[in-house]
Amino acid sequence: MKIQILGAGKMGSFFADVLSFQHEVAIFDRNPEKLRFTYNCIRMSDPQEILDFKPEILINAATVQYTMDAFRQTLPFVPESCIISDIASVKTGLKEFYREEGRPFVSTHPMFGPTFANLDNLSFENAIIISESSHMGKVFFRDLYNSLKLNIFEYTFDEHDETIAYSLSIPFASTLIFASVMKHQEAPGTTFKKHMTIARGLLSEDDYLLTEILFNPHTPLQLERIQKELAGLLQIIETKDSQAMKDFLSAIRKNIH
Repeated sequence: MKIQILGAGKMGSFFADVLSFQHEVAIFDRNPEKLRFTYNCIRMSDPQEILDFKPEILINAATVQYTMDAFRQTLPFVPESCIISDIASVKTGLKEFYREEGRPFVSTHPMFGPTFANLDNLSFENAIIISESSHMGKVFFRDLYNSLKLNIFEYTFDEHDETIAYSLSIPFASTLIFASVMKHQEAPGTTFKKHMTIARGLLSEDDYLLTEILFNPHTPLQLERIQKELAGLLQIIETKDSQAMKDFLSAIRKNIH
């Protein structure tokens, strides 16, 4: 199959690497320097080249900030029969975009990234396939994600946004608050160092991505839950209520059991 990838960033290069051994892959990026780190595929920096390639499926791996722009720049050069797709972690506006385009599409979210994931073993990682996607698009990505041993879930666009608010907004917000009160530690403990590693990894991500995930309309509800729990914990600590602390810890252990 002829596969066109948009964006030679971390995820674009990863998908090009994974797919290039079984398919004919081309990768497009406006910045030719990024293409230096790709191999075993056709490199493109002019969208006109996509016209000659005639892809059967297009994977938009541009960063969230440029997902829509990447589609608009390249779709005039893509066959109408080509399945178009995105792997964006933020789906804002994509449901409406696909509806307006009228092309076969598939939207997925591989819920891992090169920052933290062990790309040699993804069996503990997850991927979401949007249920409104076209049948053949879903088949392609289900086969791909199965080959990577990912755990696959199928959600609607709306269900995806609710899930992301819970699974990303809570840890993102918690990590950002942790980092916001940090100061240099001469002899940090193990737990502190682990938290700092997570914070540094998170803050190495694109600011636009962090902003869009936190601006998810479902995020405020999750942050209100954090505020409520923090207020309860603060009261327990201020009153030195040992029994309340014991009950609090017991409830938390049940949550993560």
